[in-house]
Amino acid sequence: MTCIDDTGTTPPEPQDRAVGTLRRDRVPARVRSGEKVLPEQARVHNRELLLRMLYREGPHSRADLARRTGLTRVSVSDVVSDLLADDLVVEVGTRAGTRPGKPAMMLEFNEHAYQAVAVDLSHSTLYRGAVLDLGGSVVARQQVEIEGSTGADALTKVVGLVGALREQATAPLLGIGIGTPGIVDLGGVVLSAPNLGWKDLNLRSVLTEQFGCPVVVSNDANATALAERSYGESAADTLLVRVGVGVGAGLLLGGTPVLGSRFAAGEIGHVVVDTGSERACVCGKLGCLETWLSTRRIQEDLSEARTDAEHTRVLAAAGEALGSVLAPIVAALNVSEIVLSGPHRVLEGPLAAAAMETIRQRALTEVHGDIVLRLSELGDDIVLRGATAMVMSQQLGIA
Repeated sequence: MTCIDDTGTTPPEPQDRAVGTLRRDRVPARVRSGEKVLPEQARVHNRELLLRMLYREGPHSRADLARRTGLTRVSVSDVVSDLLADDLVVEVGTRAGTRPGKPAMMLEFNEHAYQAVAVDLSHSTLYRGAVLDLGGSVVARQQVEIEGSTGADALTKVVGLVGALREQATAPLLGIGIGTPGIVDLGGVVLSAPNLGWKDLNLRSVLTEQFGCPVVVSNDANATALAERSYGESAADTLLVRVGVGVGAGLLLGGTPVLGSRFAAGEIGHVVVDTGSERACVCGKLGCLETWLSTRRIQEDLSEARTDAEHTRVLAAAGEALGSVLAPIVAALNVSEIVLSGPHRVLEGPLAAAAMETIRQRALTEVHGDIVLRLSELGDDIVLRGATAMVMSQQLGIA
């Protein structure tokens, strides 16, 4: 299926399939205080403003949009005309009611106009992918067994998975979103992903050259945090812990992701929790949080448990290790909510309870005693939905 490229035009398709073309002008640079706003910058801003309102709040008339945004009716009408032409907005009939005058035509965000390919690399035994519409609904699924692949072999499998998914798209592709373990910069370069054997891999560039699509690559925990904010019920100040092939955290403060100066904010998996441990981590150290909490290590520990009591002790030990890492973060940032994402059968019960109790013991109860720790309800598709939200944020300015 044809992709919409980074300039807002549709690249040639070998099969000569006819698809729509997004005419979204790009903002050349962020406007600094005191600088004159160029007409094209104002137009992009207005377009994103109207799209966000229709996406988040549902149908509005043109007059509604003008009143809510403070834009002139002429400006709203011009932008809406472009959105209708791009099929991002559809007219859904007149407003119900008995108001005097001509009934207002209602406009709605079109979730089915475009699709995104999303890939989740956070699992220990397979890579999962899907084609999703702009409402986060899955159109098609695909997965590939990892079979111990790392380095170039792992990259080959990711490229193959994206290619297979691209062929299953039933609408023009808005872009490709990848959620991967490791440290990822804003340019889509995987600076370090020990579990995948990647270092300084420009994954965005590889996929863009291969498929001619806009590509967004992000740490899987950050994608998960964005999914919780976009599709779940997370608070504005949230710490989301993703447990999979590794352990990472996505941090939202005031609803804004915190990435850090070197894009490593939330890399809690390689914090040493037991200096006397002989548990070897893929990073080369001993006793890292991942050696207690990654899905592979927990399953190994649980396989050795012979009784229910031993089973509970394994999970509680992992929860205590997690709590010991989270307590100073809670104390430093005063986040109001911690969300755990991963296999519920592992995270719920003794593990979550031990993590919460450890945080209470190690942080100031009077200040942080009302913190909430819960499991995400978005299920196994959370990284996929977060990757889709990343594509929408980059291409449409909404999330």
